[in-house]
Amino acid sequence: MKNKYRKLKFTLLLQTVLVTALTVLVGGFILQYVIDGIYNDSFAELFVKFLMSLDIKKSQAIRLYWKLIGNNKIFFIIVGFLLLFAVFYYVALSKMMKYVDQIGDGIENILSESTEPIHLITELKPIEIRLNEIKANLKRKEIEAEEGEKKKNDLVLFLAHDLKTPLTSIVAYLSMLDTHEDMPREDREKYTHIALEKSIRLGELINEFFDITRYNLQKIELEAIEINLSFMLEQLADELYGVLQEKSLTCEVQVEENLVVYGDPDKLARVFDNILRNAIAYCYADTKIQIEAQMKNRNVEIVFTNQGDKIPGVMLQTIFEKFYRVDGSRSSGTGGAGLGLAIAKEIVELHGGLIRAKSDDNRTQFVVTLPSKTEKEEGTADEVHTHRRRAFGSKSGRRRLVQRKTGKGDLEQPGTDDGDLQ
Repeated sequence: MKNKYRKLKFTLLLQTVLVTALTVLVGGFILQYVIDGIYNDSFAELFVKFLMSLDIKKSQAIRLYWKLIGNNKIFFIIVGFLLLFAVFYYVALSKMMKYVDQIGDGIENILSESTEPIHLITELKPIEIRLNEIKANLKRKEIEAEEGEKKKNDLVLFLAHDLKTPLTSIVAYLSMLDTHEDMPREDREKYTHIALEKSIRLGELINEFFDITRYNLQKIELEAIEINLSFMLEQLADELYGVLQEKSLTCEVQVEENLVVYGDPDKLARVFDNILRNAIAYCYADTKIQIEAQMKNRNVEIVFTNQGDKIPGVMLQTIFEKFYRVDGSRSSGTGGAGLGLAIAKEIVELHGGLIRAKSDDNRTQFVVTLPSKTEKEEGTADEVHTHRRRAFGSKSGRRRLVQRKTGKGDLEQPGTDDGDLQ
């Protein structure tokens, strides 16, 4: 960094040396040929005559000359050289100011949003490079902001359309039920069920609107406590039983017993719920979703695996972006705000963890890594919580695998100490 401006420093030094040399040469010439030369006696005579014109005797005028000027010649020479140097340096500064003008032009180029790159003189090459980097960064952020705003506007437009669709159906079916009092019972039950489904979907879409507002206007804050991750994952799988059955899915949970992390249970529950719902939305029907959790390198690793279409590698890099959706659709059946995974990523990173996705031909995995409980001293409290903040006594004991299946044909069976995760 220090050597970037070597050429500029050398140029300024050279100009200073030239100004000094010019001052010495011109000052020496004036001293030699003017002050000590042809005008030496003339100046003294003029000074004496001037004093004599003020009714001062000639002898007294000569003494005043030597007292004021003749004996202080060195002082006047130094002052003269300094004044001469100041004049020459001021002239040189006008040339040096072109560097400032060049930088000003570069800044103006950035402010004017010109598409032309910034060009400065050779001595300011490092500043030229830096200004072009700043310009490129600002342009990139501007494009990203425009794309984000466009995605948000498009999403709001799509959601508004999707809000109208179920609402129209609800009004239509309720109107039929209201106007046809003699409608057969089977038809009435059928239309009532359809209206209920449309109402539930409408509620989900409204919640997505709230998610958009919270995500953009509210900073996520954590209320961290000790969490029994084993209970949380099993409970989440149980709560999604109805959603799983709709697609004839099963959910298998394989977790080590008493996995404890330190974090916000409600926020982490949302992370896992978002990942699970994403897996349910995009997996094949009549397949199994697996949830595995274990200690790995002093961290807790949670893996969600589902069978479904492969996510291309390029999309894996952007799948956690705000308002991003893999299928790019807005189907009211699977369509979401595209915020679930983005919010999950932010929450996991706030916990000091990492979330990533992997996908092959027919399997997709979401891997969440969280630090194990280290922020709270052992023995300070003998209590852990699930995501509903219900307390369970924390007991020491050997780890075991707990396997639960949720879906068609529910079953629960204990694992063994040496059992491998499937």
